[in-house]
Amino acid sequence: MKTHGKPYVIFIFLLFFAACATGKTPEVVEVFYPDPPVPARLQFLTSFTGEGDIAGQRSAFEAYITGIKESKRRLDKPYGVAIWGGKIYVSDLNQGIVIFDLEKKTYSLLAGAQGMGKLLQPVNIRVDADGTKYVADPLRGQVVVFDRNDFFVTAFGSPDAWKPVDALPYENELYVADMQNAQVTVVDKKSGGVLRRIGPEAEPAHRLSRPTNLAFDSEGHLYVSDAGRFQVVKYDRDGHFLGTIGDVGSESGTFARPKGIAVDRSDRLYVIDAAFGNVQIFNKEGYLLLFFSKSGKGPGDTDLPSQVAVDYDHIRYFQQYANRSFEIESLVIVANQFGSKMINVYGYGRELGKKYPSDAELLEQLKARVQKSQREQTPEQTREPEKERQ
Repeated sequence: MKTHGKPYVIFIFLLFFAACATGKTPEVVEVFYPDPPVPARLQFLTSFTGEGDIAGQRSAFEAYITGIKESKRRLDKPYGVAIWGGKIYVSDLNQGIVIFDLEKKTYSLLAGAQGMGKLLQPVNIRVDADGTKYVADPLRGQVVVFDRNDFFVTAFGSPDAWKPVDALPYENELYVADMQNAQVTVVDKKSGGVLRRIGPEAEPAHRLSRPTNLAFDSEGHLYVSDAGRFQVVKYDRDGHFLGTIGDVGSESGTFARPKGIAVDRSDRLYVIDAAFGNVQIFNKEGYLLLFFSKSGKGPGDTDLPSQVAVDYDHIRYFQQYANRSFEIESLVIVANQFGSKMINVYGYGRELGKKYPSDAELLEQLKARVQKSQREQTPEQTREPEKERQ
């Protein structure tokens, strides 16, 4: 009995340890937007913050047996986000460019961000169709370029001349949001030579104040998120002013702290508002269609969101998180600067078997609700004209 007692005790101990380490399987909480009974348009899918989120968490029991501890590597203060070639690229203000490789299930830093490619404060990263990456680094005072294999190529701009905070490629040109000079500087994508500037020569009412983020629609119109104007400003590629979206305010369709923007294939404009902690979605005419998320710590919530990206090429990596009755049409990726869920991934789509209004029909419904709300809130104002006519 003594001979077999010790292994038996160890076996029982390991079983007990495994049970304690495993615990009860947590219930999966599915989060949809908008709230029921309105048919869902988005579902929160998953989030990435550290190496464990991409490589898979080890249980306490596994760590005890193997002696391998869980990695502590994680994002510190992300701002920009992009996705290309099976990888999520995150510009972290304090660490550089962090890569979540969806195919290899790895967490790493950008290989070329050393030596001449060293980054000081990467705010935004954009990836061209060929895999070329453009990183706006205001502390370095340059846009740093890396190739499809993540190695350093060149850097554009003179450190003292501007403050690049976003750099978006479009055809043969690179559009750079320059916060220091309150303009968008357009440079040649190969040489970095300045081609023209958008904003400074416009009429006072059409000028930029604090441009932070850029996006293009399918017609080549440029959208500029302006934190100083509390608006998104729309120009053509030559810099002609076309209008604005939103205004300062605290209700839906207005902004308190607009930041990252993106445009999907249907020309819907996604706008991050760091103060509201949500993403507002507008149609091409600038009317609010819906908004999603909120500040908080729950699944799908945000914590000082900064940038948004829309993607159609990587849905297969996230299909496992979607409800079987929800069909994903695109991914919406949101970066948060704080919290335990820093890179949130949502699916934009529709519930199978549900009838959805078109964007035009949805817009008419929204207008009707707004008009009804205005009438209910200002009864005295609506009665006054009737007295005058009498």
